[in-house]
Amino acid sequence: MQRLAPRPEVGLFEKSEFLSDPSFLAYALIAIASLLPDKAICKPQLGTTMKAMVSNKSWQVQYMIANHFVKLAKSAGKDVREELVGAYVHLLKDKEAEVRTAAAGQIPGFCKLIDREVILSRVLICVRELALESSQYLRAALSTQVTGLAPLLGKEAAIEHLLSLFLQLLKDEFANVRLNIISKLEQVKKVIGIEMLSQAFLPEIMELSEDKKWRVHQATIKYIPLLATQLGVSFFDDQQAGSCMAWLNDAVYSIRESATINLRKLTEVFGVSWAKATILPKVLAMAKDTNYLHRMTTIFAI
Repeated sequence: MQRLAPRPEVGLFEKSEFLSDPSFLAYALIAIASLLPDKAICKPQLGTTMKAMVSNKSWQVQYMIANHFVKLAKSAGKDVREELVGAYVHLLKDKEAEVRTAAAGQIPGFCKLIDREVILSRVLICVRELALESSQYLRAALSTQVTGLAPLLGKEAAIEHLLSLFLQLLKDEFANVRLNIISKLEQVKKVIGIEMLSQAFLPEIMELSEDKKWRVHQATIKYIPLLATQLGVSFFDDQQAGSCMAWLNDAVYSIRESATINLRKLTEVFGVSWAKATILPKVLAMAKDTNYLHRMTTIFAI
């Protein structure tokens, strides 16, 4: 069966009078965009239609466009993408929090399609504003995506423009925001290096390792061995060894499990002699604990 080529009239699609529900228009555009061949002659009209929908009075239409913006931008083609930056910025600043949240979820995906200079000059301003939003759900959505900008900007620009933003989100009052950032630090480490990561985030990571929310606490523990390589054995023994042992007695099983894995990795960092002198005596002492859970943890640790 022969597939008909998309017609140039797609640019007039948003004006169709028989479409009483504007949300249907957005659904249709998304479906059409996924079917366009790479050399479709109507790609410029697709970009025009996208920009028209971004200005639509219906926030549901804006939400759907924002939620599929990367897919639509890819379909629009390279020549049109730069023209869509203004539309994307408009969505990031939309008056409806739901629209801004959907747009925030597209940040790294869309930024991969545009020039680095455009990210620095136009998108980052919006990202900083989103980090100050009163909506905790919007900040949570942002925190799942914002670390994806680091590889796109490179080491120097990431250090200059993103580190302060990450630190701000690490201190957020909403636990999910803190958890999302700490869970994505590996992505940042690959760009700026473990030494810079340690220097920038050490106090915050140490504080989060005692976070009241156990998921944040657990996510932080896995970074302790990485930090240990930078801190050195003397500083680590003075500042963090006590906490590492205390985690073995935590009320949450997942924390105790992570604590035993942490000790094994620390042994790989500092050596068996260090473990025998510093860790093993304390672990063996737990074998006499009256709490059977602590005695079981001793077995796992050994």
